[in-house]
Amino acid sequence: MRNIVEEIEASGKLPRHVAIIMDGNGRWANKRGLPRTKGHIAGVNSVREIVEVAGEIGIEYITLYTFSIENWKRPKDEVASLMELLSKTTLGELDDLMKNDVRLITTGRIDELPLVRRKVLKSAIKKTSKNTGLTLNLALNYGGRTEILDAVKAMIEDVKKGELSPNKIDEKLLSSYLYTADLPDPDLLIRTSGEMRLSNFLIWQTSYTEIYITDTLWPDFGKIDFLMAVKDYIGRDRRFGRVKTK
Repeated sequence: MRNIVEEIEASGKLPRHVAIIMDGNGRWANKRGLPRTKGHIAGVNSVREIVEVAGEIGIEYITLYTFSIENWKRPKDEVASLMELLSKTTLGELDDLMKNDVRLITTGRIDELPLVRRKVLKSAIKKTSKNTGLTLNLALNYGGRTEILDAVKAMIEDVKKGELSPNKIDEKLLSSYLYTADLPDPDLLIRTSGEMRLSNFLIWQTSYTEIYITDTLWPDFGKIDFLMAVKDYIGRDRRFGRVKTK
């Protein structure tokens, strides 16, 4: 692992922001004859490892697709377990977040989460707000299309109030109305479990993001897997639509 870290550090091409679609918890559990909830619990260990190694190598932002708007359609007992796991994990990891100087934030329609879950999250966000290391962004009750719709509605309201001229609307302005207005766009998107889709995740922000797909299920995705994804990223040539010149 040390050799990979040294290679990454020597490259000078470390991604500032890594987004992750943490897929495969249910399949991991099914392969072992366990309830799906056990897969979600096992996935927490991977979150812990990735946050730790990302902070160690100097990545500034990690965004985790934690709970999508579509996830409400899952069985009620699974949703309830996910909400409970979210609170327990937040409380259980808070000391480590403070120790590792991690700032916790959220992205999505957080106010639609159950009140008791929101209180736990908001307390942890407040407690870690002055930390200056890695920013850990949890995408909760999040959907990319919903985010864009919310941004457009907010702009329309500002136009109605005379605070915004339609002629001023461009990509940069729309980005400033998104949930992620204070974050740089992801440089690297990792998706586990081999699925080849964005699943309505950061669809505006990932227009030029490098994508890394691995067949590894999320609970099996550890530090080495993350470093290999970053190593793959540093070997790519990001041209943003431009032609490479000699």
